[in-house]
Amino acid sequence: MPIRSVLIVDDSKTELMSLSEMLKGEGFSVTTAENAEDALAQLERHKPDLILMDVVMPGKNGFQLTRAITRDPRFADVPVILCTSKNQETDRVWGMRQGARDYIVKPVDSADLLGKIKQLG
Repeated sequence: MPIRSVLIVDDSKTELMSLSEMLKGEGFSVTTAENAEDALAQLERHKPDLILMDVVMPGKNGFQLTRAITRDPRFADVPVILCTSKNQETDRVWGMRQGARDYIVKPVDSADLLGKIKQLG
């Protein structure tokens, strides 16, 4: 099933704007959330085709939220791509163990991100 709608979860307004503009420019429908609580509320309203998740956020971090989402039967089929400045291999491995389908290090290369989205869809 092709990916059309994306939920971006990031506590940085700059990142939210940058990723939103990039994805909207490619024809995706985009919603955003600035923290885990907001993300869960967005998921209750609309189930996206993909979630782009930051790791370092106040409250629940991206690893915890990814684990919660991917283990919830309502959302387990929604792929999560972690999109973070944490560039250590241990972070990538831990993120994948939490249920993420992929891992991208910021700054995001648009061709790389779009390629990963295409592989999922």
